Amino acid sequence: MRQFYIIFLLLLSFFLSPGNNSLAQITKVRGSVFDSETNEPVPFANITFKNSSIGTITNMDGEYFLETRENYDSLVVSFVGYKPQTKRLNKYNYQELNFKLEPNVYALEEIVVLPTENPAHPILRNIIANKKKHNPTKFDYFSYQLYNKIELDVNNVDEEFKQNRLFRDFQFIFDYVDTSTVTGKPYLPIFITETISDYYYTKNPDKEREVITASKISGFENASLSQFTGKMYQDINIYENYVSVFEPGFVSPIADFGLLFYKYYLIDSAYIGNKWCYQISFVPKRTQERTFRGDFWVNDTSFAIVKIQMRMAKEVNINYINDFVAEYEYTPVDDSLWFLKNEKMFFDFNISDKSTGFFGRKTTAYSNINLRTPPPADILDLKEDVIVDEDAIKTDMEFWDKNRPMELTPKEKNIYSMVDSIQQVPVYTTIEKIVSMLVMYHYEIGLFQIGPYYKLYSFNEIEGNRFRFGGETSRNFSTDIQINAHVAYGDLDNRFKYGLGYIYLFDKNPRVSLEMQYKHDIQQLGQSPNALTEDNFFTSILRRNPNYKLTMVDDFSTTFEKEWFQGLITKFTYNYRNIESTQYIPFQKATSTDTLNFNSITTSEVTLNARYAKNEKFVRGSFNRLSLGTHSPVFTLNLTAGLKDIFSSEYEYYTINLSIEDKVPMGLFGYTRFIVDGGKLFGEVPYPLLKLHEGNETYALDKYAFNMMNYYEFASDEYVGLFVEHHFQGLFLNKIPLMRKLKWREVVSAKGVIGNLSDKHQSIMDFPDGLYELNDPYAEASIGIENILKLIRIDAMWRLTHLQHDNIQKFGLRVGVQVVF
Repeated sequence: MRQFYIIFLLLLSFFLSPGNNSLAQITKVRGSVFDSETNEPVPFANITFKNSSIGTITNMDGEYFLETRENYDSLVVSFVGYKPQTKRLNKYNYQELNFKLEPNVYALEEIVVLPTENPAHPILRNIIANKKKHNPTKFDYFSYQLYNKIELDVNNVDEEFKQNRLFRDFQFIFDYVDTSTVTGKPYLPIFITETISDYYYTKNPDKEREVITASKISGFENASLSQFTGKMYQDINIYENYVSVFEPGFVSPIADFGLLFYKYYLIDSAYIGNKWCYQISFVPKRTQERTFRGDFWVNDTSFAIVKIQMRMAKEVNINYINDFVAEYEYTPVDDSLWFLKNEKMFFDFNISDKSTGFFGRKTTAYSNINLRTPPPADILDLKEDVIVDEDAIKTDMEFWDKNRPMELTPKEKNIYSMVDSIQQVPVYTTIEKIVSMLVMYHYEIGLFQIGPYYKLYSFNEIEGNRFRFGGETSRNFSTDIQINAHVAYGDLDNRFKYGLGYIYLFDKNPRVSLEMQYKHDIQQLGQSPNALTEDNFFTSILRRNPNYKLTMVDDFSTTFEKEWFQGLITKFTYNYRNIESTQYIPFQKATSTDTLNFNSITTSEVTLNARYAKNEKFVRGSFNRLSLGTHSPVFTLNLTAGLKDIFSSEYEYYTINLSIEDKVPMGLFGYTRFIVDGGKLFGEVPYPLLKLHEGNETYALDKYAFNMMNYYEFASDEYVGLFVEHHFQGLFLNKIPLMRKLKWREVVSAKGVIGNLSDKHQSIMDFPDGLYELNDPYAEASIGIENILKLIRIDAMWRLTHLQHDNIQKFGLRVGVQVVF
């Protein structure tokens, strides 16, 4: 898995840097069509290969692109009111052909044109009325076989790029440079994968399963990576109102409310096969909205889409995507129903149009479509949505030559050997380690990897200058067990801190693991799980208050994790903690005659954690995994029992916590994210064991914390909280002429919590100064701008309640860094 990142990021490192070779077996042509007298572009002109049905139409700027594997030698351009024009092609090569059409002049008698309805609109209404019949997600069940090819290319490969010193030992790769039909940019293929799979869907129960039977990935023999090369991680459905290319989606050209966002033009009508069809072109009504431009053919009786080409509208407020083109072709199944037959997608990933970036290309062919037979029960009972056969990556070249529905070009075939050759160059190993360090925060040395590097040095008011050295074993040591350790020293408290642990994987999919960790180190109690850790250098420089609230903790935990099926994960944890008192966070109890001081608090507790996120998908690494999210709510339940007299533990208590988190897409109005969180504690405990509500004393934005609340400011033994955040995605700023160029986006949020705190807890230990109960709700709100320089978010925040407290901020700015499309 890491090798993919290395090759990808090796070339990504040139993002900030500022020939047309012959092609084999594919003729590529692009260009523009103009009026010969006015030099104005001619939109909707027909472009076809001579004596074929393969063609397209020009867009509103008169531009077109076409490619074919067939043996055609000429290109024909025609449009009503102009003389047709034909030009010879340089077969099996890339070329740019521009046309200047001569107007045809006719003498016509006077005609009267009366206003009437746009002829495309009745057709569109019929398409919308019949969408449910042709939308595959509305079928009771279906299955098919799928061939999927995904290619990744580096684009804008010019002479400056080739002469970069980093590629001194890799000059042979430039023999594979090609040119894009869509953009005209030269590109270098660096990655290709092919997949054959069987896909099954049923509406009731709502399940989909994909069994990948064959997978071939250039430079890799990793079955876990194969799961991302099938259908289910790249699914687009034009019959839905929003096309989920990138969140929060684009308005489909045939959305129920399409007339609000598109202008439609009836261009042509003709037979496709033996079906009479209409051709309709569509363009956006406004700039910067997430819409497409293109055309589609629709059958005149079933009003099913027969084929469609759609291209991302210009100036869309989206990051890193310069261009996106999708082409879909459908075929009739069971007479009246139409089903997807072929699919092509093209992405142009760039920071700017002239910088080095990437093309992503996907080609899919559907076969053996079955709408009559329900999926087998044993398939639906599979625990994972995507299953990779054990022998999927063992297929040979003979298998692929026999089973792929379309032949690879010689250059596509050579990508496999090119990637293998890159990995054999000695300097590749050094580059791999450097790029891996930037991505994984560790530097690999044989069996070990040192890091994370952002924790090597930090500073705070308790430790002074903190120096930390740590690391973990690498994959070279083991792919089943990973051992980690660290040691740290502060020059102010003159104390050593240390930690040691391991994680052992019994199974990676579904995940079953055992983890043990011991740490003798400082902690910030009452910090959110999303916060920057205290030994992070960036925490030190972003802190808004001197932090005297750190606590030395001896912390031992062991966790058994089991993934029961896709979406449901449980963890059973035993945790021992010894929390030391400090002069700033004292553990005291005042009596009528004296004040009792406690050196520490000792606890032993067991916790059952259950998390359910329907159809959640992960990128799996060697030991860690990254969630790709889910379209469903995420439910998390925690049940904890404090065990008295276990390893000198002093308290018996029980807690329950339930949270619900969801992201609700609202189309072009953006999306809303909310979290509802509540909990209750049973028993009598000292204040460090209460619910210390998550504060934030840094200028770093923390979406899971109360950013205007201090640490140790509020505690509860029962509470309920609500967090709501809405991202408008530029809904308002896109309408302001000067602001729209910046592509900034609006975001608003509000957070609140209310709780209760029994007096009985103070019979054990007094609360420190500045710690309050929450009988009156706490609330804060913010207005922010995100997507500043495509990375930065700045929120202006107001604290709305408990304004009489000491040492608080009533207004503040918080800054976050995020990568969003």
